[in-house]
Amino acid sequence: DLKKNHFRLLDVDNRIILPMNNQIRILVTATDVIHSWTIPSLGIKVDANPGRLNQTNFFINRPGIYYGQCSEICG
Repeated sequence: DLKKNHFRLLDVDNRIILPMNNQIRILVTATDVIHSWTIPSLGIKVDANPGRLNQTNFFINRPGIYYGQCSEICG
């Protein structure tokens, strides 16, 4: 049962607030192994490789709460 003000499985304690109707650019890297991060409902996935800088751009055109998650078996 999900109760009001309780965390969902993919929820976090410190959310990030992103602007709507603006181009958003994210830069990622890793220090140990390959990581991958995704927001499935926005169609975004980006890999973080050790020693390399990677970027992705996206545009949010509808308000909402979007859940990001790890999408790579790392370690």
